[in-house]
Amino acid sequence: MRIVSVVGTRPQLIKAAALLPALHGRHSDVFVDTGQHWDEQMAGVFFRELDLPRPDHSLGVGGGSQAQQTAGMLAGLEPILLAERPDAVLVYGDTNSTLAGALAAAKLGLPVAHVEAGLRSFDRSMPEEINRVVADHLSRWLFAPTPTAVANLASEGVRDGVHLVGDLMQDLAARASATIRDPAILRNIESELGDSGLALRPGGFLFATIHRAENRETARVRAWAALLSRVAAPGRPVILALHPGTRVVLERESVQLGPDVRVVDPLGYRSSLALQLHAAAVLTDSGGVQREAAWLGTPCLVLRGTTEWVEAVAESAGRMVVVGLDADRAATELEGLAPRDRSVSLAAQRASALALAPSGAAESIATALESPDA
Repeated sequence: MRIVSVVGTRPQLIKAAALLPALHGRHSDVFVDTGQHWDEQMAGVFFRELDLPRPDHSLGVGGGSQAQQTAGMLAGLEPILLAERPDAVLVYGDTNSTLAGALAAAKLGLPVAHVEAGLRSFDRSMPEEINRVVADHLSRWLFAPTPTAVANLASEGVRDGVHLVGDLMQDLAARASATIRDPAILRNIESELGDSGLALRPGGFLFATIHRAENRETARVRAWAALLSRVAAPGRPVILALHPGTRVVLERESVQLGPDVRVVDPLGYRSSLALQLHAAAVLTDSGGVQREAAWLGTPCLVLRGTTEWVEAVAESAGRMVVVGLDADRAATELEGLAPRDRSVSLAAQRASALALAPSGAAESIATALESPDA
């Protein structure tokens, strides 16, 4: 089968790194990068670290509004799909690249395969929710990562072509887990951060990421800045790996972070995974980081009102809590999940016991694509 894979963001590169080796063993793949995460800092380092092939086609569509970005991707993808004439167009997740890939393929009568189908936050104010719903209803193959995702599709009348395959990100995290268990990796990350002055110790910091569109609105920026400043402390700073778009809003609105919130540039895949494992706790609005924290066993506060990854919360034995942007609740939950007097020992126990198994999603997807009856 000839497949065109469309990616554009860091999480999609992670998923592609897990899936492409399985595809290459069975199918012919054409790799397209829309450029949604367009700079070297956001995407270039991931291509090198994850040993991804350079794209066969690069659109260079980054920045702009949601409409401008999606329109640019549609215009760039159409001639590629017409020239390549694939048997399937594979899209990942819930970004503008996902939406554009699904729309461009459907308009040309090409079958769509959607990785991470069926996820729902049931919040249509989120652009990601719109993207995933549209992609699902245009897809011939729907690769669901969880039983809840399968149930969501069934409730919308989508049953044909649905496959419960597991989570590609778990496959890659399992592959990398052996390389991050040793806390000595924190010394390498200190070097990666240059002259930041950070001294990273297991259990001696909190790790945070903020990137969702809704968390770039002025009131929300002020709310999460206050939350992070509230939970940060001199002996346990918050390490905030900040998306460039979020940084622009923070600076434009002149929002101040507390002195113990330390902003760093986006990190490589293994560095980000290692900081999650060895942190006292993770605070994030990212679905990907939320799941990674769950697999690693690290306490996690979800900085959103809802999450589509309901299993991650339900199966966390209380280690993961959806707190929104409520600073008081975040501080209270951290006291219970990551008490200051036990953070170091808990982090050490977690790292030494880490034994993460893959989900098998890559092989399941590659196999399902071979089925004529999908």
